[in-house]
Amino acid sequence: MSFQKQVMDKMKEAMKAKDTVALQALRAVKSAFLLAKTETGVQADITEEQELKIIQKQVKQRKDSANIFLEQGREDLAAPELAEVAVLEQFLPEALSEEEIEKVVKTAITELGASGMKDMGKVMGIVSKKLAGKADGKTISILVKKSLM
Repeated sequence: MSFQKQVMDKMKEAMKAKDTVALQALRAVKSAFLLAKTETGVQADITEEQELKIIQKQVKQRKDSANIFLEQGREDLAAPELAEVAVLEQFLPEALSEEEIEKVVKTAITELGASGMKDMGKVMGIVSKKLAGKADGKTISILVKKSLM
C-alpha cells in the first residue's frame, strides 16, 4: 500500500477520533504529496521513494522547529511539533542504530579504498543510497567523517 493511501486512511481515523495534532500533521504530508505531483516535469504519480523522502522532510522540519523552540525555552510550542513527529514517524521504516550505520560506512570505505577526507563525497554517496530512508544524513555524515580521520 502506498504512503498516500496510508496517510489518507490515518487522516480518516484522526478525523473520527477528533485528533487535531495527527490531523494537522497528516494534512501537511498530503499537501506535500499534492505539491510534488503538480510540480512541472513530474509524472502524474510520485514513486514510493519520493513519498518516503517527502515524509522524511516533513519529520526533519518539525524536529528542527522543535529544537529551535526548546533552545528558546518555548516548550509550549515544541510539544505540538514533537507530537506531529511521532505521528509521521509511524510511516518511516525502522531506523538503524549507529553501530549498523558504522558497519555500512566501513564496508563502503573498504570497497572504495577511501583513504582520507578527500574521498568523503564518494563514501557519502554510496552510503546514502544504501541507507535511504533508514538513516539520517547528518548521522551518516558524522560517522563517515569519524571513520575517514
